[in-house]
Amino acid sequence: MSENTSSNFIKTIVMDDLKSGKHDTIITRFPPEPNGYLHIGHAKSIVLNFGLADEFNGKTNLRFDDTNPLKEDQEYVDSIKEDVKWLGYDWDNLFFASNYFDYMYEKAVLLIKKGLAYVDDLTADEIREYRGTLTEPGKESPYRNRTVEENLTLFEQMKDGAFDNGQKVLRAKIDMGSPNINLRDPVIYRIAHATHHNTGDKWCIYPMYAFAHPLEDAIEGITHSICTLEFEDQRPLYDWVIEQCETEFTPHQYEFGRLNLTDTVMSKRKLKQLVDEGIVDGWDDPRMPTISGLRRRGFTPESIRNFCREIGVSKTSGTVDVQVLEHFVREDLKMKALRTMGIVKPLKVVITNYPEGQVEMLDAENNPENPEMGIRQIPFSREIYIEQEDFMENPPKKYFRLFPGNEVRLKHAYFIKCEEVIKDADGNVVELHCTYDPETKSGTGFTGRKVKGTLHWVEATKAVPAEFRLYNPLLQEDEEDSSKDKSFLDQINPNSLEIHKGFVEENMKDAKGGDKFQFFRHGYFNVDPKLTTEDKLVFNQIVSLKSSFKL
Repeated sequence: MSENTSSNFIKTIVMDDLKSGKHDTIITRFPPEPNGYLHIGHAKSIVLNFGLADEFNGKTNLRFDDTNPLKEDQEYVDSIKEDVKWLGYDWDNLFFASNYFDYMYEKAVLLIKKGLAYVDDLTADEIREYRGTLTEPGKESPYRNRTVEENLTLFEQMKDGAFDNGQKVLRAKIDMGSPNINLRDPVIYRIAHATHHNTGDKWCIYPMYAFAHPLEDAIEGITHSICTLEFEDQRPLYDWVIEQCETEFTPHQYEFGRLNLTDTVMSKRKLKQLVDEGIVDGWDDPRMPTISGLRRRGFTPESIRNFCREIGVSKTSGTVDVQVLEHFVREDLKMKALRTMGIVKPLKVVITNYPEGQVEMLDAENNPENPEMGIRQIPFSREIYIEQEDFMENPPKKYFRLFPGNEVRLKHAYFIKCEEVIKDADGNVVELHCTYDPETKSGTGFTGRKVKGTLHWVEATKAVPAEFRLYNPLLQEDEEDSSKDKSFLDQINPNSLEIHKGFVEENMKDAKGGDKFQFFRHGYFNVDPKLTTEDKLVFNQIVSLKSSFKL
């Protein structure tokens, strides 16, 4: 699907706004909070915001919503920039919410002067208690009717550091009886004596997201402020802030359904927990749904963009099967990735009638679906490795691979027949002795007899040792269990990572981090950029070859 053919309700709104003259240009923004790494759900928002602006010759700002110094870090700022660029997008402007703190402070003072904000001494628990429920109205704070003068003095003292964390907050004065809980005098400023990654120690009071976000949009002239569905109830507060703060520009908020994927967790808080508790190897662990994790695993930016466009933009949230994402990376790699052979769990095979010391070079196509990728030469000799699972001593019916007395084809090479099975003291199969038929060489047009099984292999003397990392779902159940007494950590799959020591073809020895291959019968793999060294090759399985899934 091309970038511009997919339609969605937000795109329709943009087209109508341009047509009616409401806006002569569109400006969108991608506004992450730098308190963690981006995940596949953020990719959907990036593709939507940047894609819309690109399509209608508008602009997109990358804006860091950095209003909470307790959770934010420069590491996250850097990783977010890297992820956006890797996905293939360039922002028109780079902004930080923290650069607007002076403006936000002035607007808070304006609200106090208009009698629409007050300093409250209630604790966080008391504020919650006073807020009421979905069926009961809230109660007014005893501090709600402080005079404008008193509020101005107290708010200035808050700014000057006269009070401790949590001692006072600034609240908007709206309506404690509102059916929308977000309008029951929400907190708009809190005290936090903490060093901020951008403003240092200049401030010890910080605006709340719900107050800051609309002001940021207004300052930047954002025409379409696109966010996920959980912010729908916040929209009346968004509009109230814009109206009462008397901003020059009036932005509007639009909500779409967030992305959920099966077999994983999409909460930034939970992802951080996995990292902090050492359950995964950092934010970029290939099992993580983070963009950096998907990149390290081997997903391509094209596959993620195509996936995000395909699932579309709707007004409801739903869960997408992870197989849909896997489908797009297979589609992207099938024409690009070099075909090669790798043995994950090796079993030695000695071809007893093959001349000792002889090595011959055989032709192998690099990608049958893309002849332009040419052919490579692979060595063949008396000793090779095959997969352990490609041999059975007592096979069931319809098993066409190697067993005593059976003949199979070696991919790109010859027919071989199993003559003898060598076992160790414990009865484990450690080696097979086979014979080959020189007349059956691949490419010679041999038709004398047919065999049903074709095996992949790697020549033993020149094989390059490699580590293969195979991944299973991180969670054992499709959906996160929401029961109170059960932590999502109880659902972590203990077998989400399998590590095997095997071999790859000799010509793979120079493979670099990020190189992608299709291993015959195993699937697509990516050279791990973090664990691979000059002396050690590590391959991450991106996806298996086949899936029953059809788009």
